[in-house]
Amino acid sequence: MRDVRHPSTGEMTLIAAMSALSDPVRIGLVRLLSDGAERAWGDLRAPVAKSTLSHHLRVLRDAGITRTRQEGTRCFVELRRADLDARFPGLLDAVLDAADREDVGHDVLAASGAPGA
Repeated sequence: MRDVRHPSTGEMTLIAAMSALSDPVRIGLVRLLSDGAERAWGDLRAPVAKSTLSHHLRVLRDAGITRTRQEGTRCFVELRRADLDARFPGLLDAVLDAADREDVGHDVLAASGAPGA
């Protein structure tokens, strides 16, 4: 995963963001990362195979929703909240509020088993 490209804020599109946020697992990842903490990929728990989780993380990254960083053999991911809020004011908060109300993505957890832990 060398030289991973992340779209700049100006390159983010509403269609890509909405498409990336159209899956319950990806919404769960965004909910988990919404506390602002950077997490190692290996600490993420979702009800999908590791290869599928990797796909979901790539979709979020390619849309500009998350930023991925590699350190040695480990990869870390964080939510690009400031960039999303600058490009699409209110979108992330609306998605997170709706996800909470409808309990979407509740089964995506941190390694400790607690959401956001």
